[in-house]
Amino acid sequence: MPRRELEQLEQRIREALAELRPFLAADGGDITLEEVTADGIARVRLHGACRGCAMSPMTMKAGVEEAIKRVAPSIKAVEAVNMGEVV
Repeated sequence: MPRRELEQLEQRIREALAELRPFLAADGGDITLEEVTADGIARVRLHGACRGCAMSPMTMKAGVEEAIKRVAPSIKAVEAVNMGEVV
């Protein structure tokens, strides 16, 4: 993917995450985009209360992944990474 397209894709994903941020912040958490890989995987980092929350897998699937794929249909998967681990 050309660099310009990748930058635009990342920007759309960041905007989608910004829309989710108030909901995460209400529970003491946050989320940031770490990277988009060449093979179409968006890696995000959960912060604060979201990091260890038992509901984070549901949040990832029903909230984060859905929001990202809505603005970036070329994304194949969304992964949460924390402290170097893929969640």
